[in-house]
Amino acid sequence: MNKIILAFLTLISFAFGAELRIGVQAYPLYAPLWAAKELGYLDEEFEKVGVQYTWNVFANGPLVNEGVRGGSIDLGIMADLPAIIAKSVGLDIVLFANFGIGEKALALIVPANSPIKEVKDIKGKKIAYGKGTYAQHLLALLLNNSGLKFSDITEINLAAGDIPAALERGDIDGAVVWEQYISQLTVPNKARVVADGTGIKLGNNISYIKRDFAKTHPEALKAYIKAVQRGADYINNCVEEASKLLSPIFKVSPEILKSVFSHVEYYTKFEPRDIAEIEKVKNYVLKEKIIRKDVDIKDFITTEYLDQAGI
Repeated sequence: MNKIILAFLTLISFAFGAELRIGVQAYPLYAPLWAAKELGYLDEEFEKVGVQYTWNVFANGPLVNEGVRGGSIDLGIMADLPAIIAKSVGLDIVLFANFGIGEKALALIVPANSPIKEVKDIKGKKIAYGKGTYAQHLLALLLNNSGLKFSDITEINLAAGDIPAALERGDIDGAVVWEQYISQLTVPNKARVVADGTGIKLGNNISYIKRDFAKTHPEALKAYIKAVQRGADYINNCVEEASKLLSPIFKVSPEILKSVFSHVEYYTKFEPRDIAEIEKVKNYVLKEKIIRKDVDIKDFITTEYLDQAGI
């Protein structure tokens, strides 16, 4: 009976048109979605299934979570850690598509002339990162691998967009931050990378959806996945063209955006390594009591809509 009701609701939503409210972030980590919008892929795929969408831009993952919690959006894009936090505190969401990985797209950076040469040198230094973001997890891994703890540094909670200026002013000694800011500072030799996620953190970014929306509008998810995958294929195959197209959106030069793209592997599928990585992140935030309630990864991640989209 439930399947019959669900099928009926899906048919009704298709007939009258669903609206998918998307919460996005203006970072090149999510470039396939922005490419899909700019190139008309979203419009094309959604028109095929009678779905409309709205576009809402947020500064970071935690703010996207607040948008979902407040009822203004249905779909959020972000890194793995804030998505896990959202699920743990009660948002009924599922991860249904990947954006890919970027081990080099998340890094500990310092000013180019800094005496800091390796992670152990940050002991006693002022290190900035966004609390509740996946930068926090990388910093934890780097500290642990160097025999240090968070108590060994002076933590500065700083939004990613504020880090370049703080680093150039000398307000901080270093920062863990993601792309585009890594290339924005390292390409012109204003900063250098001390360590990144290579070999210790994949750096997953994901798409999640409200569970009830997924159940009643599966066609919308399939259309979204197809559009984002087309965007990923475009970037992977047309780096020069994509860099020129998207650089105004991210407010960086095509040269810097090409550097960013070289640090990220874009794809929508959840590979076994991605699921294992997200499980590892969940275990970290649970152990550190960043979350109080455990998250069942098998229930949290679904490949159902990827399979339906033929990915």
